[in-house]
Amino acid sequence: MAKIAYIFPGQGSQAVGMGKDLFDNFQASREVFEAADDALGFSLSEMCFSGEEADLQLTANTQPAILTVSVAAYKAMRSEGFPVPDLVAGHSLGEYSALVAAGILDFADAVRTVRKRGTYMQDAVPVGVGGMAAILGSDIETIKAVCAEAAQGQVCSPANINSPSQVVIAGNAEAVDRACEMLKERGAKRAVKLNVSAPFHCSLMMPAQELLAADLAQLSYTEPQCPVVHNVDAEVNTEAGSVRESLTLQVSSPVLWSDSVETLVTNGVDTFVEVGPGKVLSGLVRQINRDVRCFNVDNSENLSNTKEIF
Repeated sequence: MAKIAYIFPGQGSQAVGMGKDLFDNFQASREVFEAADDALGFSLSEMCFSGEEADLQLTANTQPAILTVSVAAYKAMRSEGFPVPDLVAGHSLGEYSALVAAGILDFADAVRTVRKRGTYMQDAVPVGVGGMAAILGSDIETIKAVCAEAAQGQVCSPANINSPSQVVIAGNAEAVDRACEMLKERGAKRAVKLNVSAPFHCSLMMPAQELLAADLAQLSYTEPQCPVVHNVDAEVNTEAGSVRESLTLQVSSPVLWSDSVETLVTNGVDTFVEVGPGKVLSGLVRQINRDVRCFNVDNSENLSNTKEIF
């Protein structure tokens, strides 16, 4: 029996104007934005719809904003008759959206937590000390070996294993620069420095991980309505008990997105619906597996078009 997975985007999919169409067209989405504003004590919805680009790009704002738009899209889908998915997964921050969709995390708890998560990640490393780069057209074993060689006593490691042909590395800025040059010399098609505010998903994030662990320990976790595939191990989880540890470790661990998609396919998924802003994950899924179908929902038009598949 073919299965459907809903997948939720992470940081990098944000854009001013996101979510406005959902807010205007679906009561269920409006309630999500109102709940976010209440939980955070400021108008996140206004920042999403008509704020300044520079404000939205701040990690402490980006993370709750993408979560809110993603959950607003999911609630709109459910209000329009979309089923509970067979499985869910999210990319980094997107895992929180997936956990809300699965019924494990309360939305207000999640939006407050990712606001703090963004602040902790931003503050963990002084601006300019860390860096990230996307490596295109090199295999993961070569990348791991070069990162280890380029570190030279600093930090440099794979951060997002996005697809067989796209891996993001993170660490100290100088080490990342060295790795980029070495990888180009060893046949990588491209090594592109990313315009990010901190080196996510590497050991430099340990201060953020320790702070977040204390917050995650205070939350309630409900048994899931559907299984979740976690970033840290790409394993299918059907119990609330292991969620806290997975979210904690995720901060300094690589995002195993390529493996996560393979796990979903192995578990029978042949249709992916990207729920939230942009189409980044849909593009990655197509790189990983050409035989599956991909749709995305972030406004009323593509929600209506995607509804026809059910």
